[in-house]
Amino acid sequence: MTNAIEYDRYDRIRPIRWTGAALELLDQRKLPFTVEYLSCASSDEVASAIHALAVRGAPAIGIAAAWGAVLAARAIEAGDGAEAAAKLEPALQRLNTARPTAVNLAWALARMRRALTGAGADWRDALEREARAIETEDLAANRRMGEMGASLIASGSGVLTHCNTGSLATAGFGTALGVIRAGVAQGRIGKVFADETRPWMQGSRLTVWELQQDGIDATLIADAAASHLMKSGQVDWVVVGADRICANGDTANKIGTYQLAISAHHHGKKFMVVAPSSTVDMDTPSGDQIEIEERDPSELLGVSGSRTVADGIQAWNPVFDVTPAELIDAIVTEKGIVEHPNPERMRAVFGAA
Repeated sequence: MTNAIEYDRYDRIRPIRWTGAALELLDQRKLPFTVEYLSCASSDEVASAIHALAVRGAPAIGIAAAWGAVLAARAIEAGDGAEAAAKLEPALQRLNTARPTAVNLAWALARMRRALTGAGADWRDALEREARAIETEDLAANRRMGEMGASLIASGSGVLTHCNTGSLATAGFGTALGVIRAGVAQGRIGKVFADETRPWMQGSRLTVWELQQDGIDATLIADAAASHLMKSGQVDWVVVGADRICANGDTANKIGTYQLAISAHHHGKKFMVVAPSSTVDMDTPSGDQIEIEERDPSELLGVSGSRTVADGIQAWNPVFDVTPAELIDAIVTEKGIVEHPNPERMRAVFGAA
């Protein structure tokens, strides 16, 4: 096993910084040309940053929301945890609605609510300890997932990834990109390809930049080139993250993931989903019950604020799609690997709803 010190070579970016006075978020809208942290001094500023995609990636959204709850606590007075919970609820609801598809957001806020249960006059300290725990646990889980996911990949394999699932989307190391980092460190991965991931270009703006910071060579492709790449024989695995994994293994992820799974299946390639167990929602039976977030159609009508589409043209802009479980070869979480997921195999690892 490659040691943690060696992995540190491939894990240099931290998108979330708690200063004690504010939450600093690496503004991913400005990457790769400007590295700038956005300072949030209130929970509503955190909610705005999440909604505006200054911070993105399901685990990072959950961590940011947890610290947002800590900031919300500074705006109220309460004698104990029960009183604080009631007064904090409006702020927590505003955080919760910032990005409805990412289950980590609701999961992190539920943990913050539980931290207040039974808390006395030190309820603020209890909230801060819980936010720190959520962040610390995420980094440890990512390292473990990286090890497990990489163990499935044969030496010399080519890998294609979609969107951004690295340090920028988590507390550090990443989910799908963590598997790629571990696979590169172990000498298992010979070539990395990354989709542009339109319309926000998380692949071209974030993923290839992030890999470049760690000295990992990556080749950028247009989203529409993925099937042709698979046909060429240069890819053995598609490795992606997730925003919600259902009880049957259906997985919601960045728009474009579903078509990658279809193409991988057609070309005999393997498809891996990598996400912390907090992304698993055993209360949602299948992907049919997932609310798919739709964003402003104007995001499709221009580039960097300059319109590229004729006036009067309409656009449809869903942010996520759902990949059916039957197209997934492995779901990797810190709790274990579920190969060829179905309800029984999911319950064996994550328990009943």
